[in-house]
Amino acid sequence: MRSLSLLLAGAVLAGCATPPAPKTAQAPAAPAPIETILQKPLYQMSPVEAGRYVAWQHAAEPDLRKRIAAIGRKNIGQPYILNLLGEFPFEVHDNLPLFSLDHSDCVVFAEHTYAMALSKSWEEFFWMLQRIRYKDGVIGVATRNHYTELDWNVSNRWLVTDISAELAGAGAPGYDMRVDRARFLKTRHNTVREIPVETSRQAYVPKESVAAIAAQLQEGDFVNVISTRDGEHWASHVGLVVLGPNGERHFLHSSEPRVREETFESYIARAAEREAKNAREGKNGQRLAGFKFLRLNDNIVVPPMAPQPRPGA
Repeated sequence: MRSLSLLLAGAVLAGCATPPAPKTAQAPAAPAPIETILQKPLYQMSPVEAGRYVAWQHAAEPDLRKRIAAIGRKNIGQPYILNLLGEFPFEVHDNLPLFSLDHSDCVVFAEHTYAMALSKSWEEFFWMLQRIRYKDGVIGVATRNHYTELDWNVSNRWLVTDISAELAGAGAPGYDMRVDRARFLKTRHNTVREIPVETSRQAYVPKESVAAIAAQLQEGDFVNVISTRDGEHWASHVGLVVLGPNGERHFLHSSEPRVREETFESYIARAAEREAKNAREGKNGQRLAGFKFLRLNDNIVVPPMAPQPRPGA
């Protein structure tokens, strides 16, 4: 009886440990050659393939600005979905995940491109993505950089610097912002936080002046599209500056229906067509006012993550 008990106890304990692999287990498939992975657009890669691509790109292109352009262009054609990411499964206020490779919206596209360009592996990319998306890298809906001008641009000053006032020059127009984060979190995410209202004055380059300052833009710079309606201005869209074949400045961004690269003249013209159509139909749609430009910093020192606090009840 004692022997049987010991045998059963041994079987239970063995069930808690990792058993040896069966002799018939198949060896893992050989990884695809990097040449095969490079034939795919980034949005069709698996996370394993994307990690290998990031490592290859980091070794192949030492210039960060060119690496940003190359990685961004690798996603041209990626389908667009608005409001794509959330905090799931870290938080369950919605079911949106922390990353997506197969789709993007404008912010997701820029964040993924920057994070991949700054990384040498999938693990580093995922860490860098959260460092960019969240204030101090602390994951949570309340610490996500929701407001472009007062959250994203400010939290990521280690990465980019706002040069809009310098480019626009003296006498250029600006706009006032009022941000009520507590109200936004409560109404949009059913999350209660005591956060004071913040106000700010923002500079931007009017759309009519973009052609005159375009030559001062550099590859990898961050772009905020400033829209207006009923006297209110806000950053309605974002993207990246890349250089065309003759050095002309292009706008690389994710918008309906997919990621595209175009000249700023083309983007401004399409906005004008949309506004004219809205006017004919009697719609009070938003109008393009101009752009904010943020310079990619030359000497980037990535700050450490702040400690992730233990969630409360």
